[in-house]
Amino acid sequence: MSHTTAAWTAVDAWQDRLIALSHSLHAEPETAFQEHASAAKLATLLEQAGFAVEREACELPTALIATYGAGDLTVGICAEYDALPEIGHACGHNMICAAAAGAAIGLREVADELGIRIKLIGTPAEEEGGGKVLMLDRGAFDDVTVAMMAHPAPGFDVADTAMTTQTVSRFHATFHGRASHAAAAPTVGINAADAAVVAQVAIGQLRQQTDGRFRIAGIVVDGGQRTNIIPERASLEYEVRTLTAEQLPGLKERVQNCFHGAALATGTAVEFRPTQPDYLDLRQDPYLTAAYGDALSKLGRESQPMPAGVTGGSTDMGNISQVMPSIHPGMGINGATAMPHTRDFTDATASPAADEALIAGAKALAGAAIALAGDAEQRAAVQKLQAGRGTLSSNK
Repeated sequence: MSHTTAAWTAVDAWQDRLIALSHSLHAEPETAFQEHASAAKLATLLEQAGFAVEREACELPTALIATYGAGDLTVGICAEYDALPEIGHACGHNMICAAAAGAAIGLREVADELGIRIKLIGTPAEEEGGGKVLMLDRGAFDDVTVAMMAHPAPGFDVADTAMTTQTVSRFHATFHGRASHAAAAPTVGINAADAAVVAQVAIGQLRQQTDGRFRIAGIVVDGGQRTNIIPERASLEYEVRTLTAEQLPGLKERVQNCFHGAALATGTAVEFRPTQPDYLDLRQDPYLTAAYGDALSKLGRESQPMPAGVTGGSTDMGNISQVMPSIHPGMGINGATAMPHTRDFTDATASPAADEALIAGAKALAGAAIALAGDAEQRAAVQKLQAGRGTLSSNK
């Protein structure tokens, strides 16, 4: 029996439990950094499969690290399990979690023979909060040679290096003015809400001189409490997105200059606070991407090319892909037409087609890792990259 066949047979043996995990997470969605039950369910399953599991990893209550093996090639498999507020698993992280567990279980069957070490990293707060960035900074990826995960996609599988994401920086901006009675003493006040309006107008004008592929979006969080009180405080949340990490600082500076200008024009003061770590653009490793696609073909599923010009969305997996060979292919939910982050996609991620997709994704991830482990030249190449990159955590 080949290594691939052995791994896939192991996934088949765990299929019902993997699907049950996906459905259980779907039925009990938990948002960023609140995924206590979700993390516990994943940890329990992996312990049952023979993994050593560290709960509350990296001082994050809903993170975990599960390991098996002692080889010189460490395959990192990222499991996400946070949901979206109000609409649950509309991004299919229940599927991501189950597919990651399945890939790890499949690889465990052949890890000793292939001389590989499996490290499943349960990463909370992808939707907001940057769990992977926090875990990267705290050392969780220091010993990982390559990293992988698979993400649900509507309609068809995607294993394509052109499948990328945008960088994003999110921040909270607060204007500070002076309160006063809006009728009796308006001239005494300094209107923070006016500053928020001026900033938004300036940003609107900025868009004409901004690359059309970039994105600027924001909301007003606090614009005052009563009409008869000059607002002493106004706050907004904004995000800026670019195609690459190199482009992000320039656009962010231009947007924040709109806030500084608004403060100057209105006599207010402005302060900024990041709401999460910056997410960087996703870089798919060509070898692992091709190996994932080959595995899909053996499973009777064909990868489709990424539609031209589609780069929307952002993920903290991009940060991982900037420092080590990584993949983040799409697990196609056959027949699904709804887009992620919609209620219809929430329904799709617990459908029979989603169950089929996550099992195929688990097998294809395992197949890609097995291909790498058995390719002496490519294996040596990624190990050389790992040796040359140094420590990734902040504790250098």
